[in-house]
Amino acid sequence: MNTTTQTIKTTTLAIDGMTCGHCVQAVTKALSAVPGVKIQSVAVGSAVIETADGGTTGKAVAALGEAGYPAKAPADVPVTAATTPVRSGGGCCGGAKNAMPGGAPGAKASGGCCG
Repeated sequence: MNTTTQTIKTTTLAIDGMTCGHCVQAVTKALSAVPGVKIQSVAVGSAVIETADGGTTGKAVAALGEAGYPAKAPADVPVTAATTPVRSGGGCCGGAKNAMPGGAPGAKASGGCCG
């Protein structure tokens, strides 16, 4: 009988661009969409996740970058997010107003969460 044991790794990600509870919700949503990621906690500036391997952690970092929240994992975790473009302007509050397609810098986003 073959049995495989998976080692679950807890990782704390440092996340830039978060300024409020709405950012926490956006980061939680982005992390929830990554298969193999279990969220322990999300707070402004960080998230604690559980994964079965470092590759999944890299996918979580990439998903956060795509959502506008540049993240960093500990140095021992292989991260493939270097080739993933980060949405300019940051998350929902910090600079999303400036990242609107066709919008002038400083223009307010309609329906924005904090601006």
